Amino acid sequence: MQRLSTKSTGHIAILGAGSWGTALGMLLCRNGHSVRLWGHEPEHIAQLATEGENRQFLPGLPLPPNLTPTADLGTALDGARDLLVVVPSHAFATLLPQVADLLPAGIGVAWATKGFEPGTGRLLHQVAAQALPGRDLAAISGPSFAREVAQGLPTAVTVASPQGLYAQRIADLLHGERFRAYVNNDIVGVQVGGGAKNVLAIAAGIADGLGFGANTRAALITRGLAELIRLGTALGGKPETFMGLAGLGDLVLTCTDNQSRNRRMGLALARGLDLAAAKAEIGQEVEGVITALAVHAMSKAHGVEMPISEQVHAVLYRGVTPSEATATLLERSSKTEFY
Repeated sequence: MQRLSTKSTGHIAILGAGSWGTALGMLLCRNGHSVRLWGHEPEHIAQLATEGENRQFLPGLPLPPNLTPTADLGTALDGARDLLVVVPSHAFATLLPQVADLLPAGIGVAWATKGFEPGTGRLLHQVAAQALPGRDLAAISGPSFAREVAQGLPTAVTVASPQGLYAQRIADLLHGERFRAYVNNDIVGVQVGGGAKNVLAIAAGIADGLGFGANTRAALITRGLAELIRLGTALGGKPETFMGLAGLGDLVLTCTDNQSRNRRMGLALARGLDLAAAKAEIGQEVEGVITALAVHAMSKAHGVEMPISEQVHAVLYRGVTPSEATATLLERSSKTEFY
C-alpha cells in the first residue's frame, strides 16, 4: 500500500483544548508538525497563549512553540491539511456541522473522542458520516493517559478506518520515537471498546473503593472484557479487536490506574458521594457516566447480557448503592465461562 505524504505544507487543526487534545498537539509538534489548537472558551485559550501551558488540565508542561492556541474555529481550520477532533462525546455532534462549511476540500476527519452520541447511542463514525459526507474518517483509541503522552512516555494506540490509506496517514502523523500507532480496519469494534470500557472502569473503582482485592479486580476486568466482546460483535465489530489496544489494552489501563477519571468516579461513589458531588470533585468530563446510558440502551436493544455494566447504570441512575450493586452481581447463579 502506498502511503500518503504527511509532510506537505499547512498545519494540523486540533479541535478540543482539554488534556487529551493538548497532549496530542504536543505529540504532533514533537513529530515536526505545526498545530493550531482550538478551544471554545476564549478565556482558557488566552491563558494558554499567555502562560505557555495548559495550567487547567496539564499544569507544569510547557507548550511547544509550533502549537498555536485559538478560540476562532475559522482560524483553526483555515489552511489545515489534517483535522483531529478531541471534544467530549456530548459535543461531537454539535461541533461537526459547524466544521462542515469551514473544512478545506479533500481533508479527512479523525477523532480521539471516546464514547457514543448521547440520546441515540450512535457510534461517532455514524455521526461524522452524516455531518461530513464524503470525507475519509478515522477513530483513534487505545491505552493513553493524556499526561503521559504529553510527557513523551512510551505509548501505543490504534487508528481505525475503513479507508486504509487514510488510517495509515493518521498513524504516520502520530507515530514517533516514543509513540507507536497501529492501523485497524474495524472502526466499529475500536469505538465500542474505547467507549464502553469507561463504564467498566467505574465498576473497577467501586470495587476497589469498597475494599475488595486484586482477585476482584482481575475478575472484573476479565468478565468486563467478555461484556465488551458481546456488545461489540453484536454491533458488527470483530472479536479480535477487543484483544488489542482499543479493547483489552484500554480496559486494563483505565481500570487499574487513578489517572482514569472513570475509575476515580467509582472510587468516589464507593465513598458515599452522590453523582453530582463526585463529578464536582473530579472537575473534568467523566465519559463513563453518560456512556452508561448508551451501553444500557444498546444492550437491551440487541439482547446482550452485560451484568457489570448494568449494575453501574443502576448505581448512577436508579438509586442503587454500590454495596447493593455488588451483592446483586455476587448473587448471580453459576454459569459456563464461554457461551
